[in-house]
Amino acid sequence: MLDWTDRHCRNFHRMLTRHALLYTEMVTTGAIIHGHRDQHLAFDDTQHPVALQIGGSDPVALAECTRIAEGYGYDEVNLNVGCPSDRVQSGRFGACLMAEPELVATCVDHMQKAASIPVTVKCRIGIDDQDDYADLQRFVSTVAATGVNTFIVHARKAWLDGLSPKENRDIPPLNYERVHLLKQEFPQLSIVINGGLQNLEQCAEQLRHVDGVMLGRAAYHSPLLLRDVDRLIFGDDHPVPSDAELLDQICAYIEREMTQGAKLTYISRHIISLFQNRPRARQWRRYISENAHRQGAGVEVIRNAARFVLEPDHA
Repeated sequence: MLDWTDRHCRNFHRMLTRHALLYTEMVTTGAIIHGHRDQHLAFDDTQHPVALQIGGSDPVALAECTRIAEGYGYDEVNLNVGCPSDRVQSGRFGACLMAEPELVATCVDHMQKAASIPVTVKCRIGIDDQDDYADLQRFVSTVAATGVNTFIVHARKAWLDGLSPKENRDIPPLNYERVHLLKQEFPQLSIVINGGLQNLEQCAEQLRHVDGVMLGRAAYHSPLLLRDVDRLIFGDDHPVPSDAELLDQICAYIEREMTQGAKLTYISRHIISLFQNRPRARQWRRYISENAHRQGAGVEVIRNAARFVLEPDHA
């Protein structure tokens, strides 16, 4: 979810669910240690529970970043060993590290010793020609020997040579059964499944076999499904915001952020799919797309766009 789940996106998603664990976009160790730290790591307290996802392969740097993350108040640090992008591979992190389980184990061992918050690992079921179950089994057992308890497994292998990152999200076939087998073989571990899940009914079915479900693009492109997560997945029947109440919360957030220098387009891009598959969703999207970038655009753009979905007779 690189360049997607920034702090504005996470604030928006937290308006829809109290309980779901939110993840940052992947941030490299170099960006944290040498970059604009607050820009990458600062977040509102309302986002809890929230995890920082890190990319890197230097155990010392990863340990330092874990200490920094704990200082910022994150609830978890996740080491991404599943991203297949070219720029990630060139930096020797992401999915290519699945070929080096001993190095990953060293990394997470340093991370766990650096802070008291949980360290977790996100991976694929395999890479390139290392895609037998035995390869996944060896990777998980090697890393779990350090004390890491949670593995988030994207149920597709990654082709690091020959497929683009986009193709790696769609072309390698899903193999949920392999993740289920992993849970059966490692019942003491928390196994979270990821990949290809589109709705909460599918999530509930997966929870019969594993301990958790991670949603990525489905939650981003159809965010209103998150409004039912607390009730259907966590058993919490607290009242959920209506469309009008949610839009009031969004507008209040935008007004506050814009007084602090944020641009409307940085926030509006995360809510443009809010009413996906709902009547007049196209008019909502079009109005925001055509007006949010204009000079002087403010929260009135969102309020005007909302009329298409809140006022049936509005044209």
